[in-house]
Amino acid sequence: MAKVKEKKQKSARFETVEYKGNRRYVGRAETVAYVLNDAAQTLNISDFYERYIYDVVKIDFNYLALHNMIATIWDVINDTFIGVVVERTRTRWGKFKPYMLFGQIPLMIIGLFYWVIPFIFPNSAATYLPKLIFYSVMMMVQETAGTFTSIANTGFMTTITPNPVERTRLITMAHLLSHIFEDLPKQIFGILYDLVANKVVNWELPKLFAGFGLACAILSTSFVMLFFLKSRERVMQSVERPSIIQGLKAIVTNKPVLIQVVSSFLSGFSIGKSRTNFYIDVIGSITWKTIVGIPAFPVKFISYSFVAPLRKRFSTKALWIFEDAWTDMLWMIVFGIGSINNNFMKKPIILPLMGLEEIFEMCVYGLRRVIPNEIVNESMDYCEWKNGYRAEAMTGVAQATISKLQNAVMGSINAIVMKKIGYQQGLEIGTQTTKTKWWIFALGTGIPIITSSLGIIPKFFYPLNAEMRNQMYTELQERRDKMAEIMNEASAEEIKEFAKAEINGELK
Repeated sequence: MAKVKEKKQKSARFETVEYKGNRRYVGRAETVAYVLNDAAQTLNISDFYERYIYDVVKIDFNYLALHNMIATIWDVINDTFIGVVVERTRTRWGKFKPYMLFGQIPLMIIGLFYWVIPFIFPNSAATYLPKLIFYSVMMMVQETAGTFTSIANTGFMTTITPNPVERTRLITMAHLLSHIFEDLPKQIFGILYDLVANKVVNWELPKLFAGFGLACAILSTSFVMLFFLKSRERVMQSVERPSIIQGLKAIVTNKPVLIQVVSSFLSGFSIGKSRTNFYIDVIGSITWKTIVGIPAFPVKFISYSFVAPLRKRFSTKALWIFEDAWTDMLWMIVFGIGSINNNFMKKPIILPLMGLEEIFEMCVYGLRRVIPNEIVNESMDYCEWKNGYRAEAMTGVAQATISKLQNAVMGSINAIVMKKIGYQQGLEIGTQTTKTKWWIFALGTGIPIITSSLGIIPKFFYPLNAEMRNQMYTELQERRDKMAEIMNEASAEEIKEFAKAEINGELK
């Protein structure tokens, strides 16, 4: 290490991009691209995926349950492989950027096929085998490409700036402005869906889904490509690639990650379905969902102004717990009142009630979008602080694998539940039985809250308080400065020597 120490005394030509006070690293063009990329992740008509599969494509519920189990086995196998590949990637573009590019394009192509299934298999039964096989294969390929892009996108967001203050600003700005893009397709589609389903306009649902689905896929891909061109990774990875064992160690020893995993695991036992089903099958019009949300819409944007002052006064842990408990309490109130005397079917009662719920829920919307993202970012910095290297990919894979295993089980259970409550596929909107309608209401309000309630408990043990967080970023800045100076003048052998010392903890 003697030669390495001598190199620290020399002037550095290597650009040091570590956190220094309020310095900003992300310029205006890159910020715009960052916002558009964030919007691309939710620029879709996902609220209607279930309706598309249930009533347009028509995939049998029993087969959906079986498909979930088979797809999960495949996910567990390929996720581990993908995590190792991404973790050990070092390119001139960075660690994550290549997968944003080469994963997004296959996703778009697969997405194009997804929305034309009804035209490939027109008027086919819900149990038609060729359609079921085509659907399964396509979903598994899409899941594989999606794993690459998901790991890359999550990891990239932790490296775009070393300044935690700027990172919070970017997250807040992106979530705030992206609503302009992400909400509009769902709202327009909802109105058109009602017009078609109620036969006000003479269109066909398959064509409506195909048009919106394809447009969203192409537009979101263009946003991701812009971000790829304009963005860069600024938090340096260790030169020495961490081994698989080191990646696993980073998960076990990273308490913030463990807290997230356990919380998500306990929350993942939620039994429920989208409230979109409630508006279609009980109220008889998805447009009411948009109307009910109008008073809350400005509150959603205003809520982001609460994030900065609340973060100054309260800990990340307190805000994480508060947002969860507040939202759960509101939906339990709706569930309780709606269940009395069939109030859930009485529009003058249930619609104003859900409108009030949305107003109060949107008061913490900014916290809900910013705090979990910040916890992910802090967890990766914590890994670098404790272990001397970052393990975004392996950590993401571990979380995703647990989540996917659980989602497969719960997805199968939810599919079976829909059959057990008497849901009939392909019926006209609003024509399910009263008993089925109550279950649809309960599965969109109270039941998912009750079945996921244990997820709040681990949040009380989140370890990073303000003092530890400040210490972490101070020490990380010093360590990154040291790395930048050494890499500027060191030879290949000296860099390798330094990297090994870094991973072995000799530079802490």
